[in-house]
Amino acid sequence: MKKVYTRPKYLKPVANHYCPGCGHSIVHRLVAEVFEEMDIGERAIGVAPAGCAVLAYNYFDVDFVEGAHGRGCAIATGLKRRIPDAVVFSYQGDGDLAAIGTAETIHAAARGENITIVFVNNGIYGMTGGQMAPTTILGMKATTAPFGRDAKREGYNLDITHLVAEIEGTAYAARGLITSPKEIRKSKKMIADAFQCQLDNRGLSIVELVSPCPTNWGMQPLASVKWIEETFTKHYTPGVLVERRPVSG
Repeated sequence: MKKVYTRPKYLKPVANHYCPGCGHSIVHRLVAEVFEEMDIGERAIGVAPAGCAVLAYNYFDVDFVEGAHGRGCAIATGLKRRIPDAVVFSYQGDGDLAAIGTAETIHAAARGENITIVFVNNGIYGMTGGQMAPTTILGMKATTAPFGRDAKREGYNLDITHLVAEIEGTAYAARGLITSPKEIRKSKKMIADAFQCQLDNRGLSIVELVSPCPTNWGMQPLASVKWIEETFTKHYTPGVLVERRPVSG
């Protein structure tokens, strides 16, 4: 029988630690598939974050550096400047990228660093027990907002990808979903486009993947996917946010 679907070359043959219904494992696979299809895996260097994906280096079969909390873009900057032929990416969640790492993210974009950010947004702190994150939307419950986020009490959610897209040094910014096969295919193309942006030396690229977190949302996996499509995307609309300095020719 012909095998039509198998483990990507750049994913290790190990079981992962993610909760049932979590989107990280899907995003891992998409990135690994892109590495293989674009033939860039041997040049790839990732920066592992603090948070649920802290063990990303156990799953990707590419070079990895462990980053202090929030410092993904700063470390990626150093790697890319020192090894310009490498394909450098940071893999970060919303707490890592948009809370303690806000300054590093914004200034990497302002400098137009030629790195790629893979940003997984589940709107909550997953690893530490479900506290409110910068990306937690109004009305969404968390352990530190048990009655739901209130603008007067906790402020508004931060759309960090939209903010980064407004900065001139950002060449490509997109937001994808991993809620269905159709949306997963769209997200994979966004990831490939982001890495192509780096290969073309166009500046910073970022792809946000909106991911379910059934465990900390207190939902079944299918319900969490439905909630993303019906509620979360009202605050985080999928699509390409910006594409500057397109390839000529």
